[in-house]
Amino acid sequence: QVQLVESGGGLVQAGGSLRLSCAASGSIFSINTMGWYRQAPGKQRELVATITSDGSTNCADSVKGRFTISRDNAKNTVYLQMNSLKPEDTAVYYCNTDLRDRYYRIRVYWGQGTQVTVSS
Repeated sequence: QVQLVESGGGLVQAGGSLRLSCAASGSIFSINTMGWYRQAPGKQRELVATITSDGSTNCADSVKGRFTISRDNAKNTVYLQMNSLKPEDTAVYYCNTDLRDRYYRIRVYWGQGTQVTVSS
């Protein structure tokens, strides 16, 4: 089994910054892509940013220039540095990863979610 543990959410004023972390642990052979998604009240879950094992990144247009995704492969951890936060960034942020477990099976996992609230 694999666990994703997120941290770093909270309440911040508009224009402020937060850094989210997500650490994967358990029966992991290798991790391919790690990423962040978010879901605001009444809206569908949407992609925020992803990063592959070789460091290639992809992010939503709405966060380009403000959010930066990075990862530490040695720690199986992905980070999301969020700057210049806006009230519309308010959502539950979910960590996601696809990996090969110790049996070499491809699996997709989600974190439990961490709340980010940006006040105006």
